[in-house]
Amino acid sequence: MTKQEVRDKYIAKRKALSPRQLEDISDAICHMVFSKYQLEGKKISIFLPIERNKEINTYKIWEKAKSFGAQVAIPKANFKTNEMKQVIFDSEDQLEISDYGIPEPKRGRVVAAEHFDYVFVPLLAVDKHGNRVGYGKGFYDRFLKKCSPRCTFIGLNHFDELEDDIEGIEFHDIKLNTCITPNKIYRF
Repeated sequence: MTKQEVRDKYIAKRKALSPRQLEDISDAICHMVFSKYQLEGKKISIFLPIERNKEINTYKIWEKAKSFGAQVAIPKANFKTNEMKQVIFDSEDQLEISDYGIPEPKRGRVVAAEHFDYVFVPLLAVDKHGNRVGYGKGFYDRFLKKCSPRCTFIGLNHFDELEDDIEGIEFHDIKLNTCITPNKIYRF
């Protein structure tokens, strides 16, 4: 399937999820993250969910990682320049919802891409080679390119199945190192 066909398929699958199913998926993924990764003292970037798109609720991961002493940054996207910066801030009351429905920090300390140990990456789908499909704007591909080679890129996927292949993957599309689903961890 092409990227657009994959996008359409997984957007429809997400729309079909009940609030309870989404909560169960989010809780299972949070459990998988902390059963696999030691985040104490690490620098991580994690997206916060666009609720209208039924994205995985990553607030629990953000809060728990902070409680373990991780430095946790949240992306802030600039849709005029198509760039994304990572911002560390103190509390949820410093968040605002952008015009695109993205929870973003109003202010905070910007962390350069090369300093991260882990980046948790949103996606709609991923194939068996670690190629991900997002919404198609390329924000994460541009950001991940700037990260250190030691940084681990971790996709969080609602569904356990992976696509065999996604047609139309290009040289600028950055592969994941790992994908966490509610019941599995895939390494690429």
